[in-house]
Amino acid sequence: MKSKKTVLSHSTRALFKALLLGLVACNRQVKAQSVLAPTPATPDSTPTAMQSTSEMDVFAAPAPETLSQPFKWGAFALRPHPFYQFLYADGLQATAGQLANSTIQQISIGALLQMGDHWTLDYTPLWSIYSNNQFQDTFGQTARLAGGTAYKDWILGFSQSYADTAAPSAETGTQLRQQEYNTAVNGAYTMNSKMSLDLALNQDILSADQFSSYSEWSTMDWLNYQFWPRLNAALGAGGGYTDNSSSPDSTFERLQGRVNWRATDKISFQVHGGMEVRQFLSGGVAPFIDPIYDALIQYQPFAQTKIFLSGSQSVSSSILQNQITETAALNAGVNQRLLGKVFLNVNGGYQNVKYLPTSNATTASRGRDKIYSLNTQLSYTFLKRGSFAVFYQISRDDSSQPGFSFTSHQVGAQIGFNY
Repeated sequence: MKSKKTVLSHSTRALFKALLLGLVACNRQVKAQSVLAPTPATPDSTPTAMQSTSEMDVFAAPAPETLSQPFKWGAFALRPHPFYQFLYADGLQATAGQLANSTIQQISIGALLQMGDHWTLDYTPLWSIYSNNQFQDTFGQTARLAGGTAYKDWILGFSQSYADTAAPSAETGTQLRQQEYNTAVNGAYTMNSKMSLDLALNQDILSADQFSSYSEWSTMDWLNYQFWPRLNAALGAGGGYTDNSSSPDSTFERLQGRVNWRATDKISFQVHGGMEVRQFLSGGVAPFIDPIYDALIQYQPFAQTKIFLSGSQSVSSSILQNQITETAALNAGVNQRLLGKVFLNVNGGYQNVKYLPTSNATTASRGRDKIYSLNTQLSYTFLKRGSFAVFYQISRDDSSQPGFSFTSHQVGAQIGFNY
């Protein structure tokens, strides 16, 4: 029979993973749907003491190769992650109803500062240079401070992020600039060998040039039960309040359940879902009652092949006046290692975005967007720290609102280093 110490150690590792998910949930990207191909991912900013593996993750990353850190001073380590991306895109919206072509160069010299085992600070500036003068060259930046610690049966975490971005947006049909601040405080408590609590408080503040801004405070708390190491379930309840600058303020409540199941070494299922009830404090609109869910299947039939399928439905505030968005999404992807250091990634997605009125005073709605995308990327790693990739992306928006439909083809290359 396992000792209590051993059992709690296993539970603590599981809770570390739960807390990690809470930290990652700190929203690093703005709410509007950008149509540009994504830039290279930045290194994992999870503090060392908070890193762990999960029995549910089929795609667990291999142990990182031990490399010397050239920028290390005692407990501090600086990990630069510069990159450069060049792409050509057609079908971009300079303004609603006007499509344009442009080359876009994106340059970043970001760096992650590790401060001991419990704190990290990442900063990523981004310069975007357009060849078409219908678009403005921009300087954007993202930053995140993350930390955590353990105290008795508690694991506590904190993160603060900031994002200042500007890119063509499907939601507004313009080159949209947004600023977002997100604060997250998380706690995980081990009750016994089977049961645990996950607690979270979040603050999200978003402002968009020439559009609505809002501040939102929310909580989502879970009671977990572990049936066995590869099967657990939870019940969760939460709610929040949204203060909108040019739309009715609202309150909302959420009740959800979730199940995580690692069926075999090669496949896992993760799903949570429930209902959201949202009330508007003015405007005369009846409360909205919406199903919400998030599901993920991971499948790895061979060591060199990873396949995923995900689906979700969510409700969120909009930067458009007197409207909120209801988004249903479906995504699938394949990652295939072709040779030792060459990888092929193919990802496709679909979004059905409905704009719903929050006030009887609204005379026109943005309507509905059906957004399709397909991204194919071939990447190669070199010199242990470097990566080079070429990619092609097509995205299409079939909008019910005149002037917002588009089809954009994008082709490009990117190179970066992660220390």
